[in-house]
Amino acid sequence: MTSTVEIGQLWIPDSLDRPDARDFLDAVEVSRKVRMQIWGSDDLAYTPLEKLLELADPYERQVILVARVDGNIVGTVDIALPLADNMDLAEFTLDILPEYQGQGVGRQLLEAAEQVARSERRSVILIDTNHPAASLVAAEAGQLVPDSGLGFVPLASREVEFARRTGYTLQHIEQFSSCSLPLDSELVASLQAEAEEANAGRYRLHHWTDRCPEEWLEAVAALENAAGEVVTDDPAAAPPDGQEMVFDGAILRETEEVAIAQGRRTVVTAVEHIASGPLVGLTTISVLAQRQDVVFQDDTLVLQQHRGNKLGLLIKVANMQRLSEQFPDARVIYTWNAPENRYLLTVNKQLGFTTAGVTGIWRKELPDLGRKVTSEG
Repeated sequence: MTSTVEIGQLWIPDSLDRPDARDFLDAVEVSRKVRMQIWGSDDLAYTPLEKLLELADPYERQVILVARVDGNIVGTVDIALPLADNMDLAEFTLDILPEYQGQGVGRQLLEAAEQVARSERRSVILIDTNHPAASLVAAEAGQLVPDSGLGFVPLASREVEFARRTGYTLQHIEQFSSCSLPLDSELVASLQAEAEEANAGRYRLHHWTDRCPEEWLEAVAALENAAGEVVTDDPAAAPPDGQEMVFDGAILRETEEVAIAQGRRTVVTAVEHIASGPLVGLTTISVLAQRQDVVFQDDTLVLQQHRGNKLGLLIKVANMQRLSEQFPDARVIYTWNAPENRYLLTVNKQLGFTTAGVTGIWRKELPDLGRKVTSEG
């Protein structure tokens, strides 16, 4: 056990230039160092400004607790509380400086975070553990598989041991992949020809950045509402036990404005079925305003009745090309997929994505809240 640990809520400053922003900057730096430890880079870490802007999300309230030892911040837990759907859910992101791991700091932070969740009437907690590809190769003799779905996390992982010891159950796996940019021009030409041959001129592409054209707004809302019937890049896109948000044009406009206010750019390619008229698929890539060299593949949606025409390949190749044209500094794109989503994993492999690791999603139900328990699980 380490020295006395003090747990408290982090004060969120109005500006990073204020004298009282020091603790906030220190907390963000803790998270950056943890990602450096896990992944060997800080590509997945927030900059202080990105984190500050994210905290203004109207669809999610965040409470951040910090652990101090001798006055210094050595650990954080970010408590995300959805405000529009999944009202029983709280999601925790727990980060402990490497030199303070295994000394009880994480357990104290987690227990304090669970108390916050209880006070907010949240009955289901989700946490994640992250495992780079090298740890998966070494773990062939000791694997923990989730309750449902494919994939595994290494049993020997300190994070896995901690999650199990604190009462969490592994629910599912998200495969984490990366791809270098820009794509090779010969590869692009080959994949475009393959996709165009399969769709035989029956589909038309549409592109936009940040804001959807008015003519497609309701069509995009309909695609988002059909998330349970689509092939998708995002493992969290499926409707969670009937609590999903119902999208319309006004909500989509609001989410666009939130992204812009948070400093994110969004590159979109959609596909129209020419004979019937509606959009039947789309794919989006997010670009961080502070670091345009690191980008993220978000949803790829293709309606089930239009599968078999290589539309996922068609729209993803086109969108990655547009990305490189608009944001030439982009050097790497990251994405997460459910391991059982073989279709999009195959498409991603064609594009040059390689496995960087996995994220394990863990669940715990808090007792005695007297409410029906539902979550993304």
